[in-house]
Amino acid sequence: MTEMTDDRYGELEIDGDHATITFRRHLPHPVAAVWDALTDPAERAAWFGETVIDGRTGGTIEMVASEPPAEVEAKRMTGRILVWDPPHVLEHEWHQRIVEDSVVRYELTEDGDGTLLTFTHSGLSVRNAKGFIPGTHAFLDRLEAHLGHAPIPNWSERYAAAAPAYPSWA
Repeated sequence: MTEMTDDRYGELEIDGDHATITFRRHLPHPVAAVWDALTDPAERAAWFGETVIDGRTGGTIEMVASEPPAEVEAKRMTGRILVWDPPHVLEHEWHQRIVEDSVVRYELTEDGDGTLLTFTHSGLSVRNAKGFIPGTHAFLDRLEAHLGHAPIPNWSERYAAAAPAYPSWA
């Protein structure tokens, strides 16, 4: 369903009533640095939002995104950690009041002088996946800025800039 040529953009795979969002981003940083940005609560707070994580398979994760502007309970996400394989795989459930239960997976592999991050979010309804894909794009842009010690872009502005690239989805 996707014909994106810029590797910064995500793909949406639809299977019946459900969809999977996938992003593959090359990050010019070591795997360990990307892992820390994903799993260290202080680092994750800089680009995503408040995070509490019990880093182990069977542990838990709770996050409240700092953006978009919405009530805290609508942004709160909780889940059990399904795979904890430092510094290569973090997979966890995604329980959030505004969407159906789903699963998020971050896979990190060495890629030349950096890291290939493969991000998947599966189990969403097609409608919710279409809304989430530009938002995920915006959060990954924020992750990249954090890793590069650059100013963290405003989530709403990044969402607005990314959304037109997903014209048949958003």
